[in-house]
Amino acid sequence: MPKGKRKGKSDRAKNEGSLQTSDEDSIIDNNSLISGYSENNRSEDGTDEVDSVTQQEAFEEKLVEAIDGLMQKSAQGRTNSFESVAKAFIKKYVPEFVHDRKLTIIDSIERGLRKGRGLEQGAAAELAPLLCIQLGGDGSDEVTTSLKPVLSTTANDNSVSALARAKCCTSLALITYLAGGEMGDVLELMKQFQTIFSGSYLKGDGSIANVSADVGALHAAALSAWTLLFTLMAPSDVYTMIGNGANFTPSLKQLSQLLTSPHLEVRLSAGEALAIVFELGRDYHEDFAEDFIPGLVDTLRQLATDSHKYRAKKDRKQQRATFRDILHYIEDDNLPDLQIRFGQEVLILDSWTRRKQYYAICHTLGSGLNMNLAENELLRDIFQLGSKLLMNESPVIKQTKLERHLLNAAAFKARTISRSKNRDKRSDF
Repeated sequence: MPKGKRKGKSDRAKNEGSLQTSDEDSIIDNNSLISGYSENNRSEDGTDEVDSVTQQEAFEEKLVEAIDGLMQKSAQGRTNSFESVAKAFIKKYVPEFVHDRKLTIIDSIERGLRKGRGLEQGAAAELAPLLCIQLGGDGSDEVTTSLKPVLSTTANDNSVSALARAKCCTSLALITYLAGGEMGDVLELMKQFQTIFSGSYLKGDGSIANVSADVGALHAAALSAWTLLFTLMAPSDVYTMIGNGANFTPSLKQLSQLLTSPHLEVRLSAGEALAIVFELGRDYHEDFAEDFIPGLVDTLRQLATDSHKYRAKKDRKQQRATFRDILHYIEDDNLPDLQIRFGQEVLILDSWTRRKQYYAICHTLGSGLNMNLAENELLRDIFQLGSKLLMNESPVIKQTKLERHLLNAAAFKARTISRSKNRDKRSDF
């Protein structure tokens, strides 16, 4: 019998190429949404400069495709679409474009939370605060009114995965914070979060609660969400409700119990919450909870010097650094300023409250934070940055590679001469 013809490389490549799906057949492309829209958009002179108008149009076209993908039948496809829209909102600030499609996005998020499962619920929850940030103050009120009930229901549903519930807690607190609202509603929401992370309190016999890593992440997220909303409270209320031993939950004793949790995230969230409680209480009166401080300081010092080998080295390093700052503040009322530079501006974080608010928004925006701090009116209002800066008439001229090299060489020479003099002094001595 004649032998069959062997397929060469060119035949295999031809067959494989025929099985590939074209870009037009794909409903959503995660990579192309953020980084792929600028391909082949060269200027007429053949350089790599991309026309900004063409780039914006391509970005909006991809974003429309992603928003349309939120309503497809495939659960994985909807999850990918939620993630793609979120990446787009992080990449660019386009409030007018989003405003025209806000109802579609809100309905899709609500549907994803109610009917989705696991990853889809988490992705839908993460998109909610990004939508608020895009729309600004007035738009965030509408988002909060529509999504707050379903986010609250999902966060308290024990049948939902712990990680999805954790993301719902984070998003629920952030959209409530961005939209403001009545303090009574905020306190009610804080009680819901307290019910969730109370699972990490010590047991009745004083033993540590045994919770899994996923549940620990949920408790940490709920405690962090509670702390963000706590920053909205007036110092006088904090002093009255907590400092005077009133029946307010969680109490300082309950919060300190969370410092013994076996999960790093819970310990860090508890330390941050205690620092903010003391900061707001001391803003009203410097003698806030003085009787509680000695025992708390002992616990904080143990955490700040923890060297147990059963903890990961990275976890030990992060824990020691964080609790050293908290310990110094509780003992000496000392917190060094943290400066965040973006563009030609500087944001100074001079309090635990301000740091918490910054970190919460930073966790949501990630790499897009600096861009939003410069352009987003809502964030500029929150951090008291004033009106958006106009473009400078005389832009800063970037140094050439040769200029940087000469400056570095001169600095190196001066440093070497200075060190040589010091060495000579030591040898003479």
